[in-house]
Amino acid sequence: MLSVIIATRDCERPLVRTLAALVPGATSGLITEVVVTDAGSRDDTPAVADIAGCKFLAAEGPLGRRLQAAAAVARAPWLLFLQPGIVLDTPWIGEMRSFVERPVRDFEAAVFRRARPGQTALREALGLLTDAIGTTPRPEQGLLIWADFYRQAGGHSEQGPDPESELLRRIGRRRLARLSTRAFRTNT
Repeated sequence: MLSVIIATRDCERPLVRTLAALVPGATSGLITEVVVTDAGSRDDTPAVADIAGCKFLAAEGPLGRRLQAAAAVARAPWLLFLQPGIVLDTPWIGEMRSFVERPVRDFEAAVFRRARPGQTALREALGLLTDAIGTTPRPEQGLLIWADFYRQAGGHSEQGPDPESELLRRIGRRRLARLSTRAFRTNT
């Protein structure tokens, strides 16, 4: 159902946290594979990916090219792009399964709610208000996207300093669903 794609470089500890949070999705059958596309890590990032059973792509070049290469080898009809250190809130499996299995495709891409560990209720409410009035989603919110739509949208750009933000801008707020599951950046 779902291929998770994570771009890495010298981030073994954040990668461990992200992969650990994905285990329930793999055991439930929602996650088909995890593809780690690495830009020459000198730490134990390759070993972490290997131990976790990830498909590991060692690739030099810009982030956009590496993300495109990982998407090209992904086998599932849905792609989930996550940054190392991003952990999804506990109820993510049910919401994500409902999103990808729904028969009518009003949206072919989605992002998670932005959150921080220990965030107060007031800050969370302000974050929801900010999202509602029109802020552009950020890469740390993850991107769940139908693989065919990813290709139709042109995938990640190989040019520019931030291909993840650029793809989110190209997709546009109106074509992105906002999932209620929160995405946390863990401390490294």
